[in-house]
Amino acid sequence: MTAMADSPSTAGAAERMVSVVSADQRTGRLVRSVVVTTRRDAPGPMTRPAAPVPAPIPSSIAQSERPKFVAAIAEAVERAAAQHSLPPELIHSVIKVESNYNPIAVSSKGALGLMQLIPSTARRFGVLDAFDPADNIQGGAKYLRYLLDLYRGDYPLALAAYNAGEGAVAKYGTVPPYPETQNYLKLVARQLRESAPVPVEKPQPPVAPAAARPDDTTHVRAVVGEDGVLRYVSQ
Repeated sequence: MTAMADSPSTAGAAERMVSVVSADQRTGRLVRSVVVTTRRDAPGPMTRPAAPVPAPIPSSIAQSERPKFVAAIAEAVERAAAQHSLPPELIHSVIKVESNYNPIAVSSKGALGLMQLIPSTARRFGVLDAFDPADNIQGGAKYLRYLLDLYRGDYPLALAAYNAGEGAVAKYGTVPPYPETQNYLKLVARQLRESAPVPVEKPQPPVAPAAARPDDTTHVRAVVGEDGVLRYVSQ
C-alpha cells in the first residue's frame, strides 16, 4: 500500500513522498515507512514553471515597475497596429476583455497570455512565447488582421471568430448564438466606446466681412443747402 504527495520546488522538480505499509518479517506487524524522492517533469510546449496566476496585471506589477510595463504594452500595441493596419483601440479592447492585461493569464481552455491565444493559433501566427507580451500582441494582431480580411472588414464576424473559432462562424454563417460569444462582442464594443478619443470642437476662424459688390455700393451726392452749406447725402 502506498500513498503519494507532490510538493513543488523552484527548479521545476517535485518532491514525491511515498508512504509504504508492509509487514515486519520478524514480528508480523504492519510497519509504515516514508520515502522521499525527487522527480523532474519535462515542460510541455509553451508552458512556464507552475506559479500562481496573479490578479489582473496592474495590481501584480510592483508599483515602481508599472510605468515601464504600461509604456512597453502601449509601444507594442502601437507597433502591431501600424504593421497590421488595425486601430490601436481595437487591440487594447481585445486585451482588456481577454486577459485584463495579465501577460501570464491561462484560461480554462488553455488560451495563453495577453490576447489569450490557444497554442495552435499561436504557432499558426509565429508566436514563439505566448507569455511574452510583445510576441503575444504581434500574434493576436496578425490573427485579427487575418479575420478582418477573411470576413471583408466585418468586425462582429471577425471578433466572433476570434472568440469562438472560424468553424463556429462557418457553421452558422453569422455570429454564433453562443451567450459567451455574444456577450464578448458587447464587452469589446463597450471597451471600444470607452477608449475612443473624445472629439474636441475646434474653434472656428473668424469670418471676414464680405467685400462690398459694385452693385451694393451706396451712392452719395453732394447737396448745397439753402444756407449755402455743402452736405453729402446718400441715396
